[in-house]
Amino acid sequence: MFTYIKCGEDAYLCCTLFIYMPNELFEQLDFVENPLFESIISDLLEKQYSIVDGFFTLEEVSLLRHSLLAKYEADRFKKSAIGNRTNEEIIKEIRGDFILWIDESRIHENEAEQLFFKKINELVDYLNRTCFMGILQKEFHYAVYPTGTFYKRHLDTFQNDDRRKLSVVCYLNEDNWKKEFGEELTLYTEEAEIDLLPLPGRVVIFESQVLEHEVKVVKSSERLSITGWLKTR
Repeated sequence: MFTYIKCGEDAYLCCTLFIYMPNELFEQLDFVENPLFESIISDLLEKQYSIVDGFFTLEEVSLLRHSLLAKYEADRFKKSAIGNRTNEEIIKEIRGDFILWIDESRIHENEAEQLFFKKINELVDYLNRTCFMGILQKEFHYAVYPTGTFYKRHLDTFQNDDRRKLSVVCYLNEDNWKKEFGEELTLYTEEAEIDLLPLPGRVVIFESQVLEHEVKVVKSSERLSITGWLKTR
């Protein structure tokens, strides 16, 4: 997966997604290292996924959850489908959530969505600057999984569209979420199956074209999240 390439005195670590440059190359640039973002990059290089607890504070999660529920109660969500947005098909046996796409160009009146994209854009800028990933587009939607729903094992890429590079899931569940509620995200790596609890404020980032994953059955309550993808052109 990984290859070291020598260029003069510098060694570059390359993989399918990243060309990670040593910090010395930024000494003459206006660059400040971000420990959180560096840990995300290290995780992605090492195991193709990263789990970040507290990426959003509980106060921020509360704002985002309120925004999601207000739109959900206003009946603005639609039944989810499989396939990309130009080639969708609703199949309940595969996927059972309800979604609402978030238009970043229209968030000026929504404080919660503004803070969400501020943090996401800071991460994208950092990835592009340090890893030269070429992330030029983003797409995110709210997601609600009612009791009894799930999303079977799948890969976040399409035969006719391979622009998705990183998948991002941000959990907005209540503080009193319990393990017995189910709704875990399972990542299928070469070594193991990783079950991740949808804890409020937790963000999971993984390689869209590499890791298959699924959402286990929601046994109680509802699973609330924002899900999206960082994309190249």
